[in-house]
Amino acid sequence: MKSSVLLARYCTRLLAIERRSLLTKETYLLEIKNFLDYLDKQGVLLENTDVGFLTEYLDKRKKEDNIQARSTAKAISALRSFYRFAIDEKLIKENPADILESPKRKIIIPEVMDKKTVESLLDKIDTSKPQGCRDRCLFELIYSAGLRVSEAANLNIKDVDIEGGSAKVKGKGNKERIVLFGKKAKELLKEYLQSARVKLAGKTNKTQSLFISRNGKRLSRKGIWKNYAKFACIEGTSSHVHTLRHSFATSLLAGGADLRTVQELLGHADLSTTQIYTHVDTAVLRENHRRYLPKLNMKDL
Repeated sequence: MKSSVLLARYCTRLLAIERRSLLTKETYLLEIKNFLDYLDKQGVLLENTDVGFLTEYLDKRKKEDNIQARSTAKAISALRSFYRFAIDEKLIKENPADILESPKRKIIIPEVMDKKTVESLLDKIDTSKPQGCRDRCLFELIYSAGLRVSEAANLNIKDVDIEGGSAKVKGKGNKERIVLFGKKAKELLKEYLQSARVKLAGKTNKTQSLFISRNGKRLSRKGIWKNYAKFACIEGTSSHVHTLRHSFATSLLAGGADLRTVQELLGHADLSTTQIYTHVDTAVLRENHRRYLPKLNMKDL
């Protein structure tokens, strides 16, 4: 079977059977294309590969492409998925990728901002123009509901219940969940839909996308990242738009919310992913200890 045909059928499996997200699909397809190219260069057939061959391939990726533990884990996950597909297609009988051991990922404590800093940053946005009104509403909603950038970008008008303070979003793996947002986000959404969005859409534009660009099309993830970076620079912070989601999670935990609740609101499949935010609390404690301890009279300790 030609590589192009194989990849096309594998793509169908990722979306229809494994129900992977579009981003995961693209990541897996790119990895498997690299792997098939490697097979071709080595003159090795898929049915003749084993765990030793896969280990050599991953070592090559680490040395030549400088991939780290996170990317290596994704590559292994893609290989396992592809070999399952190959077994179902009766191209091979066993899955050598199952034996591969994923590297332990280093725990990276996410950057967060306190409520005052977030409000200061959002207040820097000039809302006198439609784009500014849109961005103020967009980033308030991301922070208030703990949205991923892709979730915010893919929202349609019908997905949002402003009066109920909730929205239906599609997360990773196209899994739907209901998110909640606060009073400020409600007010900004009403203002945006009644005025700014109308101006951005124009008279003939009938798109149902919630957040749109000045040409009336759905605002892209790249556009959202770019716009946030501009406001973060004005505020004097190196934070990224995803920091708003991190800040939402840590604020919930600091307010007494339990991990399961935060997990549901964030749309995490695994509780261990949510637990990273407990490390953030520890990091904040350590920073406060470091900052304020020198001011104490050591004789009083």
